Amino acid sequence: MRGPQSLGPAREGPVLLLDLDGTLVDPARGVTGSIRTAMAAMGRPVSDTDLGWVIGPPLRQSFATLLGGPERVEEAVALYRAAFAETGIFDADPYDGIMTVLEQLSATHRLCLCTAKPLPFARRIVDHFGFAPFFCGLYGAELDGRFDDKGDLIAHILGAEGLDPGRVIMIGDRANDTEAARKNGGRSIGVLWGYGGADELTGGGATRLCASPADLFACVAALDAVAEAR
Repeated sequence: MRGPQSLGPAREGPVLLLDLDGTLVDPARGVTGSIRTAMAAMGRPVSDTDLGWVIGPPLRQSFATLLGGPERVEEAVALYRAAFAETGIFDADPYDGIMTVLEQLSATHRLCLCTAKPLPFARRIVDHFGFAPFFCGLYGAELDGRFDDKGDLIAHILGAEGLDPGRVIMIGDRANDTEAARKNGGRSIGVLWGYGGADELTGGGATRLCASPADLFACVAALDAVAEAR
């Protein structure tokens, strides 16, 4: 779904697609707390389980793993969303330095949110943490599951905005981000401050890895330079 603004006049460099969870904010408390609430309501408590692996991939996929199959996934998703909307949505922390790097990047690039989180939730989070002014477009999954797959979401963005895949860079912390970019003929930066880790991101086809938010502007500039040299 398209955000409130188009991507607007061209700026220097490619369009940057930025993930939300694990890239702009650490959502662990809100996401894992809401998952525990949902699973407990279904009689399947997971309070002693490390749930960091659920942050980033589509929610339905994570619940199918937790439940051992797809049969009660929609029930779990509904319970999760009720808990998340009530108490978990803003229970997150922007990563140190992320506001500064968004300001830097938005001065020279067009930025677009690209998240597997349903767009109604993502929009509220972006507004709450003050990220909205940096973005020219907001895209996320639909509540019915459309665009849960990041590859489909990026394809939708490319078509909706008429973008050249070679001029798009996906920035995210999980393999589903980097694989989605590769699937669509784009490049990606895998960020190491989130939940995926170097092995996952490299295996997912990341074009480049970035160690910290403070390094992100330089990583984007390095990919820009490679593209311009071709």
